[in-house]
Amino acid sequence: MQPRALRWTGLAVAALLAACGTVESLKPGMTRDEVMARWGQPTRVVPLAFGERLQYVYQPFGQETVMVDIDPAGRVVQARQVLNERDFARISTQGDWTGADIDREFGPPASVGSVGNWDGPVLTYRWRGGMVDQMFYVYLDRAGVVRRAHAGMDPRQFRQER
Repeated sequence: MQPRALRWTGLAVAALLAACGTVESLKPGMTRDEVMARWGQPTRVVPLAFGERLQYVYQPFGQETVMVDIDPAGRVVQARQVLNERDFARISTQGDWTGADIDREFGPPASVGSVGNWDGPVLTYRWRGGMVDQMFYVYLDRAGVVRRAHAGMDPRQFRQER
């Protein structure tokens, strides 16, 4: 892509995100309809024991995923951006988290791949931590249970322009 086209694409994405608002604009007590009017259709709607979760996922190239929890009455309970160190630290590698838990808590990953020394899928999330582009890797075993998870640097930041 030409530099000029990249600049216009970046401006368009920034304008789109500004039009959507910020996580802070989603206040507890807002109606589901108000959220949809502000943010548009979610990437997915996930049923929860106490209502539903609207997932706004900006993977594979974005670095945010916003979860909006809605109660049975159709009101916002909480809204938060979950691709961060604190939320990743909640992931258990002791056999009590599954791929379904990861999907519910973090949404679809930027990619699903494999590595030579692991016999199962590796979910990869792009995020920004400490002003650095990063990746977060979640290793599932063949049964879909989380066995490893760790952060790493985003290799895109090491590419040189040619």
